[in-house]
Amino acid sequence: MKKKFFTFLALLLIPFSTYAAGVSIENPLNAGSIEELIGNAIRGLLGISGALALLMMVWGGISWMTAHGNSERVKKGRDTMVWAIFGLVAIFSSYVVINFIFTELLG
Repeated sequence: MKKKFFTFLALLLIPFSTYAAGVSIENPLNAGSIEELIGNAIRGLLGISGALALLMMVWGGISWMTAHGNSERVKKGRDTMVWAIFGLVAIFSSYVVINFIFTELLG
């Protein structure tokens, strides 16, 4: 029990010892405020979702091209491409709205 307590205490005090030694950690998030951090996170998520929508567009095109005349697979590929386009439109429009909010309304 004593050993666990002293291990916990040592782990708890390690950050304070580096602070006392004057060691500073660089900010890896490249954000000076909470608003910048939230904006960067939203832009990152929009980028990931845009990449996924483009991937689905390619997947729909490949499945349509490899349907070999099967009408069900042609329809499935076409529907995948249509919904990927709708997704891209939604992603771009949400980017415009978020960009407007952060630049014009929040300054």
